[in-house]
Amino acid sequence: MSRIGNKTVVIPAGVEVKQDGFTVTVKGPKGELTRTLSSDITLNIEGNEAAFTRPSDDNRMKAMHGTTRANFANMIEGVSEGFSKTLKLVGVGYRAQMQGTKLVLNVGYSHPVEFETPAELKIESPDTTTVIISGVSKQSVGDLAAEIRSVRAPEPYKGKGIRYIDEQVRRKEGKTGK
Repeated sequence: MSRIGNKTVVIPAGVEVKQDGFTVTVKGPKGELTRTLSSDITLNIEGNEAAFTRPSDDNRMKAMHGTTRANFANMIEGVSEGFSKTLKLVGVGYRAQMQGTKLVLNVGYSHPVEFETPAELKIESPDTTTVIISGVSKQSVGDLAAEIRSVRAPEPYKGKGIRYIDEQVRRKEGKTGK
């Protein structure tokens, strides 16, 4: 739990970190993120490195130590490089298309399912079976990807549904008919 918290976070050039009490604002070329960190964990910025310290070694403090450091590292990576998730639609007639800022999915229901693009994220559909979600916040990108995937999660018999590009769907055999 505490091994991650003990590592320092390197702040790349072009990324600016401001600390106001327990609120940390990170600004970079891709955007800006603000987060309130745990009041128990102390952030020390020296040059281009950030280190986190905890007051005690009980289990809760160790867990918060690692979590706080990981959240800060994700903020740094988000504003400098960004995050993205790619979804693949598998199934006959399943397709995705952009209509303005809306993502319209036709995935076997009697009606199309629409998703409005949040302000901080970007959704694109390079072809009819691929959806790419990108943004600076890892949590927002993952939440929207999970919400889109939940419209039609992959089923185990034919493998149809919306899946992550690197997801392995375990297939079941089904009836043999003998």
